[in-house]
Amino acid sequence: MSRVRAVFFDPDGTRYATRRQLRAQGLCPGRQPIAAQILWRGVGGTRAAYLYRLDRARPKRAATPAVLAALDKAMPARRTCPTCRQMRLYYIPRSTGECLICQGEPTR
Repeated sequence: MSRVRAVFFDPDGTRYATRRQLRAQGLCPGRQPIAAQILWRGVGGTRAAYLYRLDRARPKRAATPAVLAALDKAMPARRTCPTCRQMRLYYIPRSTGECLICQGEPTR
């Protein structure tokens, strides 16, 4: 007898989807419970992919204008070095808290 349960058999992906597949369709799980899981052996042990029902998925929320304005302020702040006050083309590493030039490391 086959190990595949008929309830969760969905080779076309028309009933169940992973979070990434939902996101690609503009949806989110929407607080629904996990409908099924796929287990496989991977690097570091057993890996799992959780599946959610498509009929219970909700549209993903859009960012409000206030959230977008806050992000517009935060992104340049992450690229500005607090030591030399220069805006860099990369995010300042949180581990050191300053740009690569102030650290004395060569840039790539």
